[in-house]
Amino acid sequence: MSLTCEYFLATQSPYVYMGHARFVELARHYGVQIQLKPMDLGRVFSGSGGLPLAKRAPQRQAYRLVELARWSKYLGLPLNLEPKFFPVSGDPAAKLVIATQLAHGTDKALELVGAVSNALWVDERNIADDATLQALADSLSLDGKSLLAASHGASVQAAYDANTDDAAAAGVYGAPWFVFEGQPYWGQDRLDFLERAFAEASAKR
Repeated sequence: MSLTCEYFLATQSPYVYMGHARFVELARHYGVQIQLKPMDLGRVFSGSGGLPLAKRAPQRQAYRLVELARWSKYLGLPLNLEPKFFPVSGDPAAKLVIATQLAHGTDKALELVGAVSNALWVDERNIADDATLQALADSLSLDGKSLLAASHGASVQAAYDANTDDAAAAGVYGAPWFVFEGQPYWGQDRLDFLERAFAEASAKR
């Protein structure tokens, strides 16, 4: 019996950037299939009481920068704390990821998530810009132009809406969010607990 883990993400999240590669590696190590679900974080916030960054209290905004710097150092990952193009809408990139997933499968879509995250948080590129997104897809040997066109289609929008509805049904209120064997795990800082769950489930197979 195969093991699966739902992976709810917002392409613009710094915590997705910091946890994405580690999560993918863990899933592959333990033979866990990833159900990739890019979601509309704005809709998730509005339904769960969350606030976009600009509307959070100053002390919360200040501590967020402390935590990001702390995790960046701890993980040894480069990170621009206040990149030029942030805040930014995650919708265009999320839809491109979904279009890639539909056309080329989950593994290639996961690669694109990593490329988008790095573009925003390391290279300070605008992930809401069509030319940038096309170039990122092209860099992975994908047909960026075709995928970008597909990302504006009804099937991609339907999948995006369905992912967001699934997130609401699962009680998601942040990103990244993982659901494994009915248990939720919020944030890249919970990957240690998720790994233990992967190990226990894998040992029982």
